[in-house]
Amino acid sequence: MPQSIERYVIWNNKGGVGKSTIAFHAATRYAERHPDKRVLLIDLCPQSNSSMMILGGGERGEAQVMALCTEATPRTVVGYMSTVIAGGQGAPLPDPYQFLVKASSVNDAVPSNLALLCGDGNLEPMSPAVTGAANAPALTPASQPWRWVHLVFRSLIDSFAAREPESDLTVFIDTNPSFSIYTELAIAAGDKLIVPVNADDSSRVAANALFILLHGQQPPHPIYGAWTFAVRASTYGMLVPRIHAIVGNRLTQYDGSASAFAALSDATADTLFKQYQAAPHFFTTRPKTASNLKGFRELYSVALRDFNTAGVVAAHLGCPLSQLKGGYYNVHGHNIQINSARVAECQLAVDSLINML
Repeated sequence: MPQSIERYVIWNNKGGVGKSTIAFHAATRYAERHPDKRVLLIDLCPQSNSSMMILGGGERGEAQVMALCTEATPRTVVGYMSTVIAGGQGAPLPDPYQFLVKASSVNDAVPSNLALLCGDGNLEPMSPAVTGAANAPALTPASQPWRWVHLVFRSLIDSFAAREPESDLTVFIDTNPSFSIYTELAIAAGDKLIVPVNADDSSRVAANALFILLHGQQPPHPIYGAWTFAVRASTYGMLVPRIHAIVGNRLTQYDGSASAFAALSDATADTLFKQYQAAPHFFTTRPKTASNLKGFRELYSVALRDFNTAGVVAAHLGCPLSQLKGGYYNVHGHNIQINSARVAECQLAVDSLINML
């Protein structure tokens, strides 16, 4: 059978919704459940939190990230991006194995089929240089600097996949909430969006902004409209990822047993459903169409209401939920008790997301 490549971007333009923790659990659990596939996590958030989790969590993970960032040629997103841009458009791509880390070689708690392109705090200071390269004048009609720069990480994925063409590849891309140049590169590398939201009004506002950033304001702004990511991506014929799953995270304010579709607050769900009705092509297709809000929730949303304590402690330890035992754990000086039943509930919540991928 031909190789398949699945590319998931975990993004919302609102901070504090748990993107990095979800990225860690999604990548590790997917790799556990699909040992015959290769799994790659690309960390395009300057905080590098998902990289720290993958590489052992806590101070251990932080030290591992720092070591990768300070190599002569960093084995990070910055090292790869700098090498490609310095080589110039048309130059052969660097060997992906010079930059990717086999996660289990550093943290034996994670599956052996999981690779990492580590995050790097230097994404922030180097972003003006990346923006400059993207906006450089085209020297020939065929050269398209903006498109070339924005497809740096999509090309990395293709290059990595080509090294083992007989193996399927699934990619998770962690992001920063700000729609900076490196977030644009993350978006351009993906095909499908996993959108974490909280049950609050700020998530509703962010949902509206998400569609404007990805697909453009209607009508376009008379001055800035032509410079937006949405317009330029369309001009260059680039794919903009579609929403595949909406992850309701930190929903502890819901009491009692929530039904499977109650993953979102009414306000956020209604906002997303209205967009679905107006522009269904912004969402991935399902075997059936949602005709009402309940149906939309059932098709597209996942509730991680049992995710909080167990999920956060596991991520802090760099430990997949499948290996987290009940007991007390020291997290930033606090003695946190983890109940085995809660771990099992958390595992089921993460599996409900994996089942949608």
